[in-house]
Amino acid sequence: MLPGPVFAAPYHLDPEGYTPGVDGYGRGDNPTRRLLESAIGELEGGDCLAFASGQAAITALLLSVLRSGDTLMIPSDGYYNVRSFAASTLDRLGVTTVEAPTAGPYPSFEGVRLVLLETPANPGLDLVDIAEVARAAHAAGALVAVDNTTATPLSQRPLELGADVVVASGTKALAGHSDMLLGYAATNSAELLDAMRQFRTLGGAVPSPFDCWLARRSMGTLALRLRQQSASGAAVAQLLREHPLADNVRWAGDSDLAQRQMRIIPGLVSFELPSAEHVAAFLRASALVAAATSFGGLHSSADRRHQWGDSVPPGFVRFSCGVEDTEDLLADLTQALDTAAKL
Repeated sequence: MLPGPVFAAPYHLDPEGYTPGVDGYGRGDNPTRRLLESAIGELEGGDCLAFASGQAAITALLLSVLRSGDTLMIPSDGYYNVRSFAASTLDRLGVTTVEAPTAGPYPSFEGVRLVLLETPANPGLDLVDIAEVARAAHAAGALVAVDNTTATPLSQRPLELGADVVVASGTKALAGHSDMLLGYAATNSAELLDAMRQFRTLGGAVPSPFDCWLARRSMGTLALRLRQQSASGAAVAQLLREHPLADNVRWAGDSDLAQRQMRIIPGLVSFELPSAEHVAAFLRASALVAAATSFGGLHSSADRRHQWGDSVPPGFVRFSCGVEDTEDLLADLTQALDTAAKL
C-alpha cells in the first residue's frame, strides 16, 4: 500500500554534520518525491526527476543543456509557452531557435545542439517518427528530447525509440484528476540527469510532497483511465466527422504511425467549428463538457486554443475525453452541436 506523504522540510541531521545522499533538506530531496520518481522512471524506462510543473521540467532541460551560441530546434505547432520561452529568455541568452512542423519536413540537424519533439503535438495532434528523427539528429551530433505529455509513458516510451531525454507535464493524463501541478524529466544519461538535478536544486522548482503523493496515488488508475478516454476518443472523432457543424477532425488513432509508436491512443480530438461564437454556444449547451485549458482529466473538457495565442482558427477546439460513459458523452455532444448549429 502507498505510504502517506512525508511533509518535513528539514530532517534530523547527524550531530557531526550532513552526509551526502541522506535526506537533509526538502528542496534537495524528499522520500515521497523519490517514490513518485521511481514509479514514473519505471514506466519511462529511465531515471526520473519530478518538477513543480511541466514547464519547469522543460525549462530545466533547456537551461541545463543550452549555452550561448547553441541552436535549439522546436516544433512550430507544439506547446506555445515553449516557443514563448525560447523567443524571450533563450534569445537573450544567445541561443538561436529554429522551428519545424512536427510532421516535417525538418531542416538539417547540422549545428543543432538539442532537438525538442512533441508527439502527438499540442494542440493539432500531428505526429513524428521518434526513432527516425533521433537517428538523423544523433548522426549530426544533436541531442533529442521528447515531450511525452499527451501520450503518457504508459502509451509511448521515447527513450526506447532513441530519445536522450523525456519531459512531460504530469498535470495532465498521468495524474489525471485536475487537482495538482506536476512535471518530470527522465533520461538514461547520468550527465543529463545530474545537470537537471543541480538546476532543480538551485532553482527550487520542486513539487510539494502532497502533490507527489496525489500523483503517485492517481497512477494506480492510469491504465483504466487511458483506455476509457481512448475508446471515447475514437467514438467522438467518428461522431464529429458525421456532424455537419464540425470540420477538420483530427484523432491520432487514424495514423499508422500512432498505431506503431503508441500502445494506447490518447483521448484527445481536435476539430473546428465555424466561429468562436459557435464554440461558446456548444459549450453552454453541453451538460458534460467543461471549458478548461488543460486535458487528460476525469471530466471531458474543451479548449478554444486561439484565445491563448496558438496559430489556429478562432473556432479550433482541442477536446479531451474524460472517463464518462461513452454513450452518455456522445448523446451530450450531439445535442450541444445541434444547439450551436442554430446560430
